[in-house]
Amino acid sequence: MSSPHNEAHSVAHGAAHGGPASAPYYFVPGPSRWPMIAGLSMLTTMAGASGWVNGAGWGPGVCVAGILAMLVVLYFWFGDAIGESESGKYGARIDLSYRWSMSWFIFSEVMFFAAFFGALFYARAVTMPWLADLDHKVIWPDFAGHWGNVGPAGTVEGFNTMGPFPIPTINTALLLTSGVTLTIAHHALRAGHRSKTAFWLFCTILLGAVFMGFQAYEYHHAYTELNLKLSSGIYGSTFFMLTGFHGFHVTMGAIMLSVVLYRVLRGHFTADNHFGFEGAAWYWHFVDVVWLGLYVVVYWL
Repeated sequence: MSSPHNEAHSVAHGAAHGGPASAPYYFVPGPSRWPMIAGLSMLTTMAGASGWVNGAGWGPGVCVAGILAMLVVLYFWFGDAIGESESGKYGARIDLSYRWSMSWFIFSEVMFFAAFFGALFYARAVTMPWLADLDHKVIWPDFAGHWGNVGPAGTVEGFNTMGPFPIPTINTALLLTSGVTLTIAHHALRAGHRSKTAFWLFCTILLGAVFMGFQAYEYHHAYTELNLKLSSGIYGSTFFMLTGFHGFHVTMGAIMLSVVLYRVLRGHFTADNHFGFEGAAWYWHFVDVVWLGLYVVVYWL
């Protein structure tokens, strides 16, 4: 792939000599309806989710409808971008824009999870010792300053906390292994071994699916046997928000990799031009790193 300077020079050279330029210096797509529909889909999803957790009868249906609408948007929006790429409209400048865009998107995700980790840290390291000090013993004499308590007022139903064995540890091994298989697939693509790329990419997606299956079982175990719910005080809130949003990101990453696998089978990528693969791989490795933080902070500490 040529550098931006060489691409600009070739376009200018072709124009000066009357020759056609194979692609514009910077492709600008026409107006798209997908951003607006995506925003409305996310709004619908969050409205339904908020109604769902508050016991509204319309909540589950609205939430599912918003998710389905978002999946439709992603299908057609990804399709438009893939069509533009395969038709030769993207050059070095577009590739650079995609890399910066994905980098900033992952940075925003880092800040997203940092907010939840920050809430967990504040609850454990600041609020809980403060409520358990001598001054507050007069107001809440029975409050225990250990993580996983039922709150100072005792309004939360009793529950058991979640330990690191066996499912969280198994899930950690699954995600770490998926990072290895994805790296093998990337090296295979760079070497031009398309069938090997597809195999290891499929293994990565399968490992992600197994991870989500174990997490669903873990949630069922938490609700039915540990009485651990989203309403179980600050412990339940932070546990399900952190692990739940991570599970959502694993699902989205698996969808991205599935699209990439389909494109690999269609022969869309080359050894030197495959940022669609790399962008999804960046996202997947980010999800792996977040899980390692969750595994230590949520399950062990």
